[in-house]
Amino acid sequence: MQDATLTAVTRATTLRLIKALHTLIWLFFNGVIFYMLYAALTGRLDWRLWLGFGLVALEGLTLLLFRFVCPLTLLARKYTAARQDNFAIYLPNWLARYTKVIYTGLMAVIALITVYQLLR
Repeated sequence: MQDATLTAVTRATTLRLIKALHTLIWLFFNGVIFYMLYAALTGRLDWRLWLGFGLVALEGLTLLLFRFVCPLTLLARKYTAARQDNFAIYLPNWLARYTKVIYTGLMAVIALITVYQLLR
């Protein structure tokens, strides 16, 4: 019985750590994307904007390689039977559900504004 309790505690702790890491990475990419939006809108086409495009491209490639599922979500599945949209991240369920759509749209806007700034 004690081993089963320890295993349950370990699984819950591991899931919390995965969710925390996942949330920190999500927050990091929010900073990157909103800087990119600011830079594109203000015409600051500096190295940080291009680094942002590179980081977002790497994130996109990672999602493509994992069939549009975050590897941390796949890892979290090993530690819980929960399957709601936010089971692997500390976000409201609706935001976890629509994150890819929201940020893909934002990136399209940023790319269009960047192209406009380059052509101006």
